[in-house]
Amino acid sequence: MSDPQIAAGTPTEHDSPTPPTDSQVGDQAKESTKSPKSFNTSFSIWPPSQRTRDAVVKRLVETLSNPSVLSKRYGTVPQEEAAEAARLIEEEAYSFAAGKASADDDGIEILQLYSREISKRTLETVKARAASDSTAENGSSPPVVSTTTNEETPSVEQS
Repeated sequence: MSDPQIAAGTPTEHDSPTPPTDSQVGDQAKESTKSPKSFNTSFSIWPPSQRTRDAVVKRLVETLSNPSVLSKRYGTVPQEEAAEAARLIEEEAYSFAAGKASADDDGIEILQLYSREISKRTLETVKARAASDSTAENGSSPPVVSTTTNEETPSVEQS
């Protein structure tokens, strides 16, 4: 199973490389003493790109509609409903965080706020859905608000 083209004593890629010559060391020293080129780039993580926002929505849909820690407690959400809820959660969280952003920020704190808002709104969504599902399962329904032409104020009826 040995390679017949590699003769004994011939250096291979597994052997250590040969040390640099004195002239190569001198050339490397000259290069390292040259002034570094300055790059004038700025880096900001806020606002996230549309691609990132789309990925957040996609992940939220997966979290809401597939078995997860949330679904064990609150149940899974149908795919279509999860897609709509995820889009709404992300848009609201983005709007909220964008409203808090300032020009002085590097974006880290705003991105953390955005993330917390997504988590908070996701939890609120699954809790509200679970509460409405349990109400429907128990046979009772939430109060119905109806307006009639005979009365000036709306009335609440228990059904």
